[in-house]
Amino acid sequence: MELLLNVKEKGILPVICFFIFICVLVLSGCGRQEEENLQTEGQPSGGGGYYTLETKVTDVINDPVFEDYGRLIFPVDRTIDDNLTLQDVGEILVWYHNVNPNRTVEIVNYLKDQAASGEQIFYDIYTEEEKAEDPEKENTGLFFFRGEPGAKTAVLNAGGGFVYVAAMHDSFPQAMELSEKGYNAFALIYRPGADTACEDLARAIAFLHENAEELQIDMTDYSLWGGSAGARMAAWLGSYGTAAFGEDDYPAPASVIMQYTGLSEVTGNEPPTYACVGTNDGIASYRSVENYIRRIKNNGTDTEIEVFDGLQHGFGLGEGTVAEGWINNAVDFWERNMGQTE
Repeated sequence: MELLLNVKEKGILPVICFFIFICVLVLSGCGRQEEENLQTEGQPSGGGGYYTLETKVTDVINDPVFEDYGRLIFPVDRTIDDNLTLQDVGEILVWYHNVNPNRTVEIVNYLKDQAASGEQIFYDIYTEEEKAEDPEKENTGLFFFRGEPGAKTAVLNAGGGFVYVAAMHDSFPQAMELSEKGYNAFALIYRPGADTACEDLARAIAFLHENAEELQIDMTDYSLWGGSAGARMAAWLGSYGTAAFGEDDYPAPASVIMQYTGLSEVTGNEPPTYACVGTNDGIASYRSVENYIRRIKNNGTDTEIEVFDGLQHGFGLGEGTVAEGWINNAVDFWERNMGQTE
């Protein structure tokens, strides 16, 4: 009755406007609720939802979903400020260029997704007894970027001048790309230092051979990848073999994939080798890389080199640069050398 009196006294238009206003409030509330549901549905269960560019690196490291290996996602040998965010990770990756913050966020979210869904993404390569005898071995292991079950395997080694391990830019992105192509990819976290790094890579190769069935990977025609110092590791293991670094003698890789390293010694035992480098690299001269590849080729071994105009050291995947897509050429090189090893 009161409403009818108001309509008679004030006219129907204000009442209609009032009802429209109420409807808008209700509908907008429902819309917000739906949006909130969409934002939370399917998020990792490790706590805190998905990471963003503004997420602090320490929040990723300390996320319970990563148990006690979260510290190894970022360089343990670099000082990480409590306020450093994912968009600024390039600040701690000395000697590297073209660090892609969006790729960093993609990688940590991928790792969190995998861990939260129950997949094992990190593997120790040393036993508890070995780590107790040498505590530095605590900071080693393999991050697994899964491809197709039973697919071929790549082992990736980031650089960092044998001072730290720049996995977030120099091995994780490449590993993710390879896994998306169906390959099983492992990124090694090793002890800095040329000798210890090679020992850790030899152990990683042994571990993968010994556990291939459980991991559902094929170690026949595996490849070794590396950038900068990591490229030296890949080349040394390819040339000298695992036995030279304290492990049993396992087969040589089908291919070594190298980025921007100034390695010069050629043994004559090099596996097929692909290399790429930039012309403005002040650490690894492209002329030196060209000479290195030429000498391997002169020994009758398959080689390939790509030199990218204007690029500096440590360009990683080279996203947004003239080098973008090099990884596809490297995979083609690896594939054509499969089945060639004895």
